[in-house]
Amino acid sequence: MTIERKPAKPKKCRVATCRASFVPARMGQAVCSPACALVDGPRHAPKARKALDQIERAEIKVRKEKLKSRGDHMREAQQAFNEYIRARDQAAGHPCISSGKPLDWSGNAVDAGHYRSVGSAPHLRFDERNCHAQSKQDNRFLSGNAVDYRIGLIARIGQEAVDALESDQSVRKYTAEEIKAIKAKYRAMTKELKKGEAA
Repeated sequence: MTIERKPAKPKKCRVATCRASFVPARMGQAVCSPACALVDGPRHAPKARKALDQIERAEIKVRKEKLKSRGDHMREAQQAFNEYIRARDQAAGHPCISSGKPLDWSGNAVDAGHYRSVGSAPHLRFDERNCHAQSKQDNRFLSGNAVDYRIGLIARIGQEAVDALESDQSVRKYTAEEIKAIKAKYRAMTKELKKGEAA
């Protein structure tokens, strides 16, 4: 036997200055909003203040997102992509792509190094074949160690794929929406990778 629950009846907010009609979300609800709960009395104040704070934080987050430039979104997408590359190569147990030495994952000594740099080939900045975990030493202080990077890249993805990367001169312009989608995609992929490692 199933018991049918009756839909809640609309009530009037008990705050004298409001008196708005609302459908209660829970039993015993006497006011229409967190703001009215603050006005209604001290017993509701802590919960109402907390609810208002959450609403304000959400609104601030939305406003901040709207103020971001295309460059801000690009930076965040690049960070998300680079984090994924490091997580991918760490999970696979790959050494540094250029030196072949084991990478120190304990600190902040690993970069996501691009074979063709973002400056010279911006259209390949989000190409997973073009980016691999690399020691900071090789990436930053040896200008990417390009000759050894190429040798390591051929060993990892094959001559044909390296040739395709080297000959790719296409132009790609990303819209702000595409950049946001890239950022979301790589954050989700990194999260999935890390969840798999923890299991």
